[in-house]
Amino acid sequence: MAKLNFGGTQENVVTREEFPLSKAQDVLKNEIVAVIGYGVQGPGQALNQKDNGINVIVGQRKNSKSWDKAVRDGFIEGKTLFDIEEALEKGTIICYLLSDAAQIAMWPTVKKHLTPGKALYFSHGFGITYNDQTGIVPPKDVDVFLVAPKGSGTSLRRMFLQGRGLNSSYAIFQDATGKAFDRVIALGIAIGSGYLFETNFKKEVYSDLTGERGTLMGAIQGIFAAQFEVLRKNGHSPSEAFNETVEELTQSLMPLVAENGMDWMYANCSTTAQRGALDWWKKFRDATLPVFTELYEEVAEGREAGRSIASNSKPDYREKLEAELKELADSEMWQAGKTVRSLRPENQAAPDKKETEKKVSKMETV
Repeated sequence: MAKLNFGGTQENVVTREEFPLSKAQDVLKNEIVAVIGYGVQGPGQALNQKDNGINVIVGQRKNSKSWDKAVRDGFIEGKTLFDIEEALEKGTIICYLLSDAAQIAMWPTVKKHLTPGKALYFSHGFGITYNDQTGIVPPKDVDVFLVAPKGSGTSLRRMFLQGRGLNSSYAIFQDATGKAFDRVIALGIAIGSGYLFETNFKKEVYSDLTGERGTLMGAIQGIFAAQFEVLRKNGHSPSEAFNETVEELTQSLMPLVAENGMDWMYANCSTTAQRGALDWWKKFRDATLPVFTELYEEVAEGREAGRSIASNSKPDYREKLEAELKELADSEMWQAGKTVRSLRPENQAAPDKKETEKKVSKMETV
């Protein structure tokens, strides 16, 4: 295990060089990895393991969209695709990849199949960390650990097919067999992780919930919406407001930040942009710091988890979710974005000049 220095703090990191795929395959050679749930993380993790030669099966409800997707992805009913309870019985490592609300509902069924020596694997620390609300308390005679990819299952699969690895966190909650470390790292490598950073269940879920509600999704959408609104109110067209708010950031700047860091970006932009960014970033930090402090406290105290559980367990959850997502999709900003994206070369086989002009003209009058 490598020890990397992050600003004076040493962290444990496992690389594919020190724990190659061949070692992962050897560790898992006698295991049956049962991926329970085929929604957000399930497809990417299951397919990557399958392609890496791991004995992986999928457990999913029959006659569901996810079951049909698993069939299309090459899993075969009765061989590598089973009803959830049958997969639980067969699996020696249970990859519990249902949604948090579904994990709570399915837990009594899962628990009865956790016989001594098996392993329970998560990709999120939610169920264990908030077990006073979820009721998820594993038996003492099974291994419990997690690998949390730092991205969606779609990104995990896409990067795997490109020969790249997505960074992940790993944590061990319970080592009943003495093999939990090898098992969790082997699975991390098998699902397509590039580097595996050590954490624990509580820190993983606290950082994850804060990030999702913060800079990854909630805060960034709020900042996008605020800047777009100010530009539109001051007479800028939808395309100009969208391009300056979203398009330039996501298509031009953030890939460079990912490669070289924000410090490099500041050092390599125009002096006008540089001066303005240096003058204003601390104002945004100071304005949002109280919000992030409140957010982290809500997560740490379990109130954010409680709201999620209560909301996602309601029978009309899907209906209300679709309405909220539709409101977002129908907003002027993301309708402008839809039009802008349609003009990208990769989305047009042979752009017609007149059609392009018509699209732009239509967008400007949104």
